[in-house]
Amino acid sequence: MTRHGAPERYVHALRFAWLTPAYDLVVAATTRERRVKTALIDQALVGPAHHVLDLACGTGTLAVWTKQRHPTAELRGLDGDTSVLARAARKARRLGVEVQFDHGLSTRLPYADASFDRVLCSLFFHHLNWSDKQATAREILRVLRPGGELHVADWGPPSGVLARVGFFFVRCLDGFDNTRDNAQGRLPLLFRQAGFDGVAELQTFDTVFGTLVLYRALRPQRSLDRPQAQQRRDAYAEGAFIRGEPIP
Repeated sequence: MTRHGAPERYVHALRFAWLTPAYDLVVAATTRERRVKTALIDQALVGPAHHVLDLACGTGTLAVWTKQRHPTAELRGLDGDTSVLARAARKARRLGVEVQFDHGLSTRLPYADASFDRVLCSLFFHHLNWSDKQATAREILRVLRPGGELHVADWGPPSGVLARVGFFFVRCLDGFDNTRDNAQGRLPLLFRQAGFDGVAELQTFDTVFGTLVLYRALRPQRSLDRPQAQQRRDAYAEGAFIRGEPIP
């Protein structure tokens, strides 16, 4: 496990550190984990020599399953919690797969530009406030290679009354401010503002605690220069995307 400095702030996977030992059991029992993460791996279309980052990897389940499916890909997992990373490393060793686990923050990724072909992320963005969501999305774009892809599984707008009731408990645990963007379906807007193309919601899954949505976003083959990027951000900030106007 590699450490890259101490985090300025960190929200544990189940909000409280003392709940971490129960994380795998809770996620498996309440989020249809096997089906959702398998679908996320399927849609990522990882190639034989791809470099893949599991962002906010937690106990490493997604990274390990991806490596098992794609043994010739290079897998890294990053998280801000050293104790959960130790669990991830033990899991990988127990299952006989090679994954490099790193310590760091999503808002300041410890990787060079254009390091990865794929970034996968499961049940993380709803932990962040809007400002940190924006910083994270920009960092993901930076570390993806041109044509690289981001694949996210996270809470979306509840699909019905039961999903809304279930999601209420998630919001109580993880914070109403942080989860508001998910409840309002703003993650696609977030990714577009950051500069991603081809943003799409590909699948939804109803669970005990709400509706999980699988998203895809593509880093453009050609990077925008700074004036173009600022023009695009300004257009989104002014609501042009919501009004259906052309975006530069």
